Amino acid sequence: MKKIVIIDYGLGNLRSVRKGLEHAGANVVISSDPEEIMSADGVILPGVGAFKDAMKNIKQMLDTINEYVDSGKPMLGICLGQQILMSRSEEGGHSTGLGLIKGEVLRFPHTDLKVPHMGWNSISIDQDHPLFKDIPDDTYVYFVHSFYVDTGKGNTLASCEYGKKFAASVVNDAGNVIGTQFHPEKSGDTGLKMLRNFVAMC
Repeated sequence: MKKIVIIDYGLGNLRSVRKGLEHAGANVVISSDPEEIMSADGVILPGVGAFKDAMKNIKQMLDTINEYVDSGKPMLGICLGQQILMSRSEEGGHSTGLGLIKGEVLRFPHTDLKVPHMGWNSISIDQDHPLFKDIPDDTYVYFVHSFYVDTGKGNTLASCEYGKKFAASVVNDAGNVIGTQFHPEKSGDTGLKMLRNFVAMC
């Protein structure tokens, strides 16, 4: 059974992510301990809240996260967890992110659409990746966010339209660091399939 560590840095919907991963057949550990993280087959970086707070809380884990990523094992950032993978965010006065994927986090522009973008929306799969194995194009997933990721075409796995086109899922150049702006653990059978795919990657 694959060991998946959910990194606990004080911001995240840990219980629902854990439940989803357990349904996907993983042995799940919630921890901030470097040894637990390094021994994992896969790591989840969850997150609900503000970018600046997330970076402040995760600061003491930066060396461990970088060492884990360099090992080539998979990491999945969810919602705010995807956003902090990026280089920077305009939230909180242009805060610096983990820089694992090139790009920035921007606030949705003022339109007639409500912000936060909350609820079900369809995604377009832009490139093949094991995370989206057997996931149909234009499938619906669940979002809750006021900021979106702007990254290069090569780092966009899937995109979504909400007033503008944005990256619904991202990947680093090596292919082992992935992010989803949406919540797989809240996206029904489709999201559960993605979590199974992630566990299979590990």
